[in-house]
Amino acid sequence: MTFTDQATGTLPRSAATPAGPAAPPDPSELAPSGFALAGAADPGPFAGPMAGPGGRRSAIDTHASTPLLDVTIPVFNEERDLEACLRRLHAYLLGAFPHSFRITVADNASTDGTLKAAERVARELREVRVVHMADKGRGNALRSVWLASPSPVLAYMDVDLSTDLSALGPLLAPLISGHSDLAIGTRLTRNSRVVRGPKREFISRGYNFLLQSLMGAHFSDAQCGFKAIRADVARQLLPHTLDDAWFFDTELLVLAEKCGLRVHEVPVDWTDDPDSSVDIVQTALADLRGMARLSRDLVSGRIPVPDLRAALARGPLPAASRAQEQSPGGSLFGQLVRFGSIGVASTLAYLAIFLLCRGIMDPQLANFLALLTTAVANTAANRRFTFGIQGSSQAARHHFEGLLVFGIGLALTSGALALVHAASGTAPDRWLELLTVTAANLAATAVKFLLFRLVVFRHRPSDPVPAPGAPDAPFPAQKRPSK
Repeated sequence: MTFTDQATGTLPRSAATPAGPAAPPDPSELAPSGFALAGAADPGPFAGPMAGPGGRRSAIDTHASTPLLDVTIPVFNEERDLEACLRRLHAYLLGAFPHSFRITVADNASTDGTLKAAERVARELREVRVVHMADKGRGNALRSVWLASPSPVLAYMDVDLSTDLSALGPLLAPLISGHSDLAIGTRLTRNSRVVRGPKREFISRGYNFLLQSLMGAHFSDAQCGFKAIRADVARQLLPHTLDDAWFFDTELLVLAEKCGLRVHEVPVDWTDDPDSSVDIVQTALADLRGMARLSRDLVSGRIPVPDLRAALARGPLPAASRAQEQSPGGSLFGQLVRFGSIGVASTLAYLAIFLLCRGIMDPQLANFLALLTTAVANTAANRRFTFGIQGSSQAARHHFEGLLVFGIGLALTSGALALVHAASGTAPDRWLELLTVTAANLAATAVKFLLFRLVVFRHRPSDPVPAPGAPDAPFPAQKRPSK
């Protein structure tokens, strides 16, 4: 990663020269609530991301010498459009953004005159700097630039500036105040105004529907090139992201939600760039492959979600436990879709094992082994994937209750097999056995979902109530003075 030096000169109104991280604040400069007072130094990304009652984020100091905002423009062979984009964005920030800023052009191994165009603008506009990447990939560029940036608020937007810049203020305000951790522009809400063709509209809505249904995502638009994140959060999430291309946005957002972070959405006015070089179909296919890989990472535990959640998630509100505050797993529809996906895989595995065992043993024993083999894996997958329960807490209880549910499924399928054998009088055809156990297994699956949702994975308030005086403890009740 190569940095191009900025030109010297006077700044119009903001000290945008890069500086190192601000020193930790003096305890006397903190308000009683734990929020930094105006003018106090920012505590830095690792000085404790939680502060104040309920684990709220601290407000960001807007008077530090470090540029408050670093906007990254990832580019690849954008020689034609880059200079106009930089001048338009710089003029807008200079006139409408009240704080210090910097614009970083992240050149992803361009082969045309993109790098020279960016360096030419950087020599003229001091708030513009250029970073040259030896490898392609928007995700790689954003990860590298954001991890190296000293600014407390990090953003990016596409070079075509399809999103109207008037949405930048609402995008950044909740991050600066500490209300939210990430902020995204969305083209898929009623208040958004979008001009684009039906092909892109269909692909975008279909992709986000899959994210919400299969991965339990709650954000509405993963692909809009208009996002921002607090640097203290980014430094803890980015090392766990793997995608170097277009799926990077989705991976970061899904991981943020799994870790209990707050994602703020801003409806945008968005106009499609008809000359965009992005291959929509190939990008969509790559995103689907990314979804499959990220699902494996979450299920396998490659990403330490419980540890990240413990470090980053906002604590419960005063006088409330997280169990009362949240319901993991999302909506009923999303749970049904994810449970159904796991159920299809489990049923196929069950049928394969049943047929394999049926050739060497009687049908009841083959049914028992097929159900038992798939039951444990099914419970584990639904625990994490369908109902969003992370970590090993109460895992033994969940699996024990899952085995009880397995017993119900065994009774249904075994009873169905016994009935079909009794009705035929002789050994029935193999296809009839298979049809019977499949129908019984589908009935057992419906019962299993209800029991999983209402009994096994029902969220139980198990955390002890904090003692009075402890962090997040409820205020003690005031006694009414006696008359």
